[in-house]
Amino acid sequence: MSKHRPDRISEYEFSIGLRLTHWIRFVAIAILIISGYYISYVFVSPEITSEPTNFMNAKWRAIHQIFGFVLIAATIFKTYLFFFDRLSRKEVVSVYDFFNPKIWIAQIKYYIFIGKHPHLKGVYNPLQFMSYLIFYIVLVLICLTGLVLYVHVYHEGLGGLLYEPMRVVEELMGGLANVRTIHRLCMWFIILFVPIHVYMATFNAVKGKNGAMDAIVSGYKFVKDEHHK
Repeated sequence: MSKHRPDRISEYEFSIGLRLTHWIRFVAIAILIISGYYISYVFVSPEITSEPTNFMNAKWRAIHQIFGFVLIAATIFKTYLFFFDRLSRKEVVSVYDFFNPKIWIAQIKYYIFIGKHPHLKGVYNPLQFMSYLIFYIVLVLICLTGLVLYVHVYHEGLGGLLYEPMRVVEELMGGLANVRTIHRLCMWFIILFVPIHVYMATFNAVKGKNGAMDAIVSGYKFVKDEHHK
């Protein structure tokens, strides 16, 4: 349903599922970065007492594991939405724009202020689609490496179920030391990606005047009404 404004119409851009997974990932990633950094480089130590009850490192690890599984669940659900959700169909259509050289050229011209924004079939321009694709590959890598590290500590229940498959992943990555390195590199990629993502989202929203940032909250983006005179 569209609500008409003077020269724009509101268009339903992002489904509730997409918006929820976006913000769940945001919270999970923020907590995972802080807790993961603590696990690697302990920057706060508890006051030493005679009572063996202040297991601060264990608490940080528990938080890291909980939100690690939250991130895995959100990533799996988002992948399902991309391929099977009717309301997320415009994300899939962005693939056509990604393979269109004319839209690439027009989009680059737009970013360097020498051209207009190209008309897109999907919801993402080619540069956005490429960056999000790389981001999701990194997400999968950080989730897989996280599971490899998890099964080396917990050998029963879910850890026992995943132990053999994750040992195969560990072997493919060249051993546990490499798994840890890849896990950290993925974290640093995400740390660098987030401010760039926020900057580009702000750039598109301000320059395009289409409520692009509002859409990830409300679901609606304001596009020019081609029939408006």
